[in-house]
Amino acid sequence: MAKIVDQSTEQKIKEAAQRVFIRKGYAAATTREIADEAGINNALLNYYFRTKEKLFDIVMQEQVATLFGKIYPIINNEETTLEEKISAVINYYTAVLLEQPGLTLFVLNEMQNKPERIAGQMKTNHVMMEAVIARQLREVRPDIHPMQLIMSIMGMALFPFMGRAVFEKSAGIDETAFTKMLKDRANLLPVFIKSILKG
Repeated sequence: MAKIVDQSTEQKIKEAAQRVFIRKGYAAATTREIADEAGINNALLNYYFRTKEKLFDIVMQEQVATLFGKIYPIINNEETTLEEKISAVINYYTAVLLEQPGLTLFVLNEMQNKPERIAGQMKTNHVMMEAVIARQLREVRPDIHPMQLIMSIMGMALFPFMGRAVFEKSAGIDETAFTKMLKDRANLLPVFIKSILKG
């Protein structure tokens, strides 16, 4: 007999799992905690996902796609300039990470544990080299490898979110003020990168 899937329950479990995994990591999280977070019993969670590992894999794939996969329509857009692409990628990351502040550390941990999974999602090798943004970069700075640009954008955009608590405490900045700083940074970073590209 085929399993009947209730999409709303399945989604509720995935969202709960995401919160628990981001909060505690894979090793420390339990299916009981995830079930409690979702407001269901453990048997129902097992009915939908069987194991914690299977649920984690699904959640991780979705989170990696959020962090990396969704930038491809931006960097492959034939209608936008190189500078517009840079701004759009930075704005995308800023919006996503303000909404999901634990996402960077969650994915970073997985990058260390299973780099092949992340690389598969990012498709860094041939897709990056064939992207419109790579062609546009070569037109203005043929001496800079496209991956240097992408790594620079991601590093400058993501690191402040990863070290947010440290930056807030060391600078004596409260959460509201630092959030404003992050939003302002989304406008500053394209200016910094533009100056680098001009040499």
